[in-house]
Amino acid sequence: MSELLEILKNLDWSPLIISVKTGIVATIISFFVGIHLAKRAMLYSKRKRAFVDGILSLPLVLPPTVAGFILLIIFSRRRVIGSFLFENFDISVVQTWLGCILAATVIALPLMYQNARAAFEQVDKNLIYAARTLGMSERKIFYKVVLPVAKPGIIAGAILCFARAMGEYGATSMLAGNIQGKTGTVSQTIAMVINDGDYMKAGIWVFIVLLISFAIIYFVNIITTKGKN
Repeated sequence: MSELLEILKNLDWSPLIISVKTGIVATIISFFVGIHLAKRAMLYSKRKRAFVDGILSLPLVLPPTVAGFILLIIFSRRRVIGSFLFENFDISVVQTWLGCILAATVIALPLMYQNARAAFEQVDKNLIYAARTLGMSERKIFYKVVLPVAKPGIIAGAILCFARAMGEYGATSMLAGNIQGKTGTVSQTIAMVINDGDYMKAGIWVFIVLLISFAIIYFVNIITTKGKN
């Protein structure tokens, strides 16, 4: 017990802070981008929608390290995009917190998109038709009718998106690295301390992650079952 208290006393909380900040920013970006893409996808034909879904869902089926490698190739200073960003805007993605955000967003965005699209598809079409007969514009229908009805699914998607972004490991390791106090997230810290043989500290971090994960699942269940018996 004394050993545990000593570890807790000297524990560096920066990995948790970095993970939470990364999760929040990545979720905000994914929230708006995901809703926009889901809204656009609803207007496509089935064939075109299937193609768009396939592209946007790739990060879910690809190994995260593969997604991270692709991002690394794109945003490396030796490549066109990475060199352009650095030379013209002094923006560096590789081994920076921006890299953490980008990696987490790419991995988490498909969850937000799929949940938003599923929520939009469940909206009763009769409500939309009724709004049109009242002379409401498509933009107003979306914000006044579709979004309120789809709200539970969208919120659940945002929560799951945050969980995925906060726990991202593979792509983040490839793109941002594991720099303590800068890009070192909880997932990377767990892998590092296990590699060092410090199972006590790894267990503490695992317990913290379990608590956060349970809380996220609990809130998702509360939201998705709201109004049901």
